[in-house]
Amino acid sequence: MIATENVSAKYIHPLARFVTKDAIAFCLNLQPEQIYKIDCWRYVIHVVGKGVSTFVSYADLPPILGVEPPTNKDFWRWRKRFAKQNKQAPQFWQEFYQQKLQQAASQDELDSWEQIIGTIEPILPPDALAALRTVISYQ
Repeated sequence: MIATENVSAKYIHPLARFVTKDAIAFCLNLQPEQIYKIDCWRYVIHVVGKGVSTFVSYADLPPILGVEPPTNKDFWRWRKRFAKQNKQAPQFWQEFYQQKLQQAASQDELDSWEQIIGTIEPILPPDALAALRTVISYQ
């Protein structure tokens, strides 16, 4: 069970709205079915899975559809987290979005993912952005 499914979980951390099993699986290089439990705590996410019990920062997870879009404060948190990476998102964000674009069930969903990618463009590495635009053009 993911804690963000609870109404009270929305107030744990502002980035908790982006917590999904898929995003955490990409972050930890696991399959979603290998994750047994996700607990959203005040400052970190505790993940228990097959052979893993670890903490993940809320700022490690990419924005998703179906929740409030990223705000300026979210970008500040991401840039602070990614300071050692030239203030750019980690590689797995590209892989996450590539999968989401390829799995889009409709043109509207594809357009929504494209809109999110456009919103976070300033924190995506140029090569990742180019690769995502290539995927979008083929869809």
